[in-house]
Amino acid sequence: MNRFPWEVILAVLGLLVPVAAFLWEFGVGRKRLGYRIQMDTTATDEVPYHHPGALQRLRDRNDRPLVHPSFVLLRIENSGLANIDTSDYAVPDGTRAGIRVEFPGRRVAGMAVTELSDDFLAQSFTEEAGLNVEDGVIELPRVPLNRRQHYKVLVALEDVRDDTRGRRERFDDPRVIGGIKGGVPRRRRGRIYQTQSHTGMPRYGLAMIGFLVVIITAQLVVFLNGGSAAPLDCARGRLTVTGSTAFAPALREAADQYTRICPEADFAFDTTGSHNGLVKLDAVGRGDSANSGTWLAFSDGPKEDGEFPQLLPRPIAYVLFTLVVNEDAGVLDLPLPQIKDIFKGKYDTWKQVNGHDVPIRIVDRNGGSGTRNAFEKLVLGTLTSGRNSNDCRMPLPGASKGVVRCERDSTEAVLDTIAKTPGAIGYSELGAATGRQDLKLVRIDGQAATLDGAEHGAYPFGETEYAYTYGEPKADSLAASFLRFLTKEIGRDIVHSHGDRPCADLQDPVRCRPS
Repeated sequence: MNRFPWEVILAVLGLLVPVAAFLWEFGVGRKRLGYRIQMDTTATDEVPYHHPGALQRLRDRNDRPLVHPSFVLLRIENSGLANIDTSDYAVPDGTRAGIRVEFPGRRVAGMAVTELSDDFLAQSFTEEAGLNVEDGVIELPRVPLNRRQHYKVLVALEDVRDDTRGRRERFDDPRVIGGIKGGVPRRRRGRIYQTQSHTGMPRYGLAMIGFLVVIITAQLVVFLNGGSAAPLDCARGRLTVTGSTAFAPALREAADQYTRICPEADFAFDTTGSHNGLVKLDAVGRGDSANSGTWLAFSDGPKEDGEFPQLLPRPIAYVLFTLVVNEDAGVLDLPLPQIKDIFKGKYDTWKQVNGHDVPIRIVDRNGGSGTRNAFEKLVLGTLTSGRNSNDCRMPLPGASKGVVRCERDSTEAVLDTIAKTPGAIGYSELGAATGRQDLKLVRIDGQAATLDGAEHGAYPFGETEYAYTYGEPKADSLAASFLRFLTKEIGRDIVHSHGDRPCADLQDPVRCRPS
């Protein structure tokens, strides 16, 4: 069962919510009429001053002096995306005024239109158009406003409250009454609404930023938990991986990554050598073909012709191997003929091949090893002799004399034995040997173990790593899914990180085809 696609849900939400908010804010409410009270202040002295000047000479429209004057600066604006026409004002037919402004507790002493966003708006401010002033009210005409147009009205007022306890410092806020028809958000029901100055962040803007921060954080959490790399073919079940010990480290890391992405998959490892792995897979398939799809065998190189006819090969990677010696040997480079003579037992000490005066001890892989088969085929060109020692230091009683030769059943065991045995030499998968400080890697004919060298024929010790299945696995099986995973980006990167090259990345694909 595939993992729930949280990253997709979060990405869709992160896209749809801002788009929906924009459409709601600017699409659903295309026509909007707004106002802003930019000033509402008294003109009385808070700090006594001997030269109040013109403030003492203020008079109303009936030439009466203003005793307690105050001023209001009102801005009327088109705050939507569509133009507002005279017919859009929500007033009864025949009504000339479109907006009514009331000033509780104050009388209108005078007013002036102080700012027009465009000069042609001036023709709308006439008494015939609906401009009118009453005691505590002004009526503004149905002014046509294109998008982003506005005008300002400055109103002089006189306090008319009769309060024996003294005058209050503040007046009730002016009441702006009006509205337009069609296209406004339901929550405002078409009425004129108070807009905010653009000097700060509006609340809906802060809410949107907070929402996006939450979405981005959630996507990061999903990504860090492996959600962003989920393949389309996650499979469930248990898969046993057998065969090559040389390629096992790369397979274990790939299996760990697969289970992080596909948690319903489980892996077991039974790697005891390439040939042993093929034998086990063939036995499982013959005994229970229905269960054969839960096994994979990996081999360093192809199976023998005619052997295990039911096992199907799939080339996975081109694997490099290297010669490895104990530090006491004193050699870092050997010609190919000397390597052959060393493993044939023609030399007793490293001094005979320009090394130190230390006995030569050979650490082989066991007979079922694909790494040993590759070494015999590609480097020696012949089979090696059998072992004559268990501890890799002294021959067994009654064993043939000459160079000490032992065998180990895994790549790790070979490397550990070489590291602690003076004069020991053996061979290993390159990735397993690289980075170990307790042994030395040996060049062949001056050529280090590199993929470029192997592809150009300069380095001889490289082989194709094959994955074997018993027959063709089902497309939705864990075996088939894991094989596909090894050839995709994550699996290919893991193979690269272990010093090997995925077959799809080879310059010469012929090197990686089944035999």
